[in-house]
Amino acid sequence: MAKFPAPAEGIVLAHFIVASDIGRSQRFYAEVLGGEVLRDGEPSIVALANGWIIINAGGPPTDDKPTVTLEPPHDLDHVSSFLNIRVADIHAVYQQWRNRGAQFLTPPSDRGPELRCYMRDPDGHLIEVG
Repeated sequence: MAKFPAPAEGIVLAHFIVASDIGRSQRFYAEVLGGEVLRDGEPSIVALANGWIIINAGGPPTDDKPTVTLEPPHDLDHVSSFLNIRVADIHAVYQQWRNRGAQFLTPPSDRGPELRCYMRDPDGHLIEVG
């Protein structure tokens, strides 16, 4: 089992997403992408490769982020950040994840120095696979 992302020293990088249905998103990152659920509930934590996806519900501002409201994406055509997953064999991963239910925008595309394609999680968060 993967360890909870709490380093004894240095830093650990995790990707936080806001989900309208935490369980649905947890299943996507675990069952479709092959992650391991470390924590159920709010927040849910899924170990994915050498990183972690933290999934939580949205909410109003808090005292440590007084003007920030957390919510899933509303306009899927305007994105300010996305998860980037690098894989050894994009064609094999593309087929495997499609077979598990991943919704890709296009098949892998040869961009010269890289092959890449994009998909969305259940709430519409953009994910690049390259």
